[in-house]
Amino acid sequence: MSSLPLSQTHNTIKPDHSLAITALQERFGKQLSVNSTVREQHGHTMTWLTNQPPDAVLTVQDKQEVAAAVEICNQYEMPVIAFGIGSSLEGQLNAPYGELCIDMHAMNAILQVHNEDLTVTVQPGVTREQLNHYLRDAGLFFPIDPGANASIVGMVATRASGTNAVRYGTMKDVVLALEVVTASGDIVRTGTRAKKSAAGYDLTRLKSKHT
Repeated sequence: MSSLPLSQTHNTIKPDHSLAITALQERFGKQLSVNSTVREQHGHTMTWLTNQPPDAVLTVQDKQEVAAAVEICNQYEMPVIAFGIGSSLEGQLNAPYGELCIDMHAMNAILQVHNEDLTVTVQPGVTREQLNHYLRDAGLFFPIDPGANASIVGMVATRASGTNAVRYGTMKDVVLALEVVTASGDIVRTGTRAKKSAAGYDLTRLKSKHT
């Protein structure tokens, strides 16, 4: 058995995504970056794995742009990685196959707060600290604390937990509904603000990495 790191024992052959990148450039212009420094910043990791940057980084402003990008990537068979704020500790941002990194940090609006039923609707780029600062004056707080100032999209994607999990649960326990872009580029909604439902499959927990 080899004692070399995994990245040295497996030769990953990166596919050619030039056609996908050309199509993305035509659609998004300067929102798409292939600059090596930008790519390395979005492929960083705090694990023993070496930096594996994506082939391109797309900064999106709304869900329609996310859907359009995913549709193009699906057409050209280019993998996609969602990027919130880059606080990953476990290599989720590594792009060994030259993925497109979709950076959602600009989608950082807190859309609605319903004090009476303790729910809030946010965009994916909102961070944990940003949300708690916003809720503080209402006497509310968001209890999931993974340690880092992670984005909500990252916390959902990794089913984040933390020191408050014993009392308040993990992300799978607090996410009631999601708007999700499927692999084909369709936008679908899972769940509602209702805390209990027996209507069909529990797609919300499926999409928030419930195990």
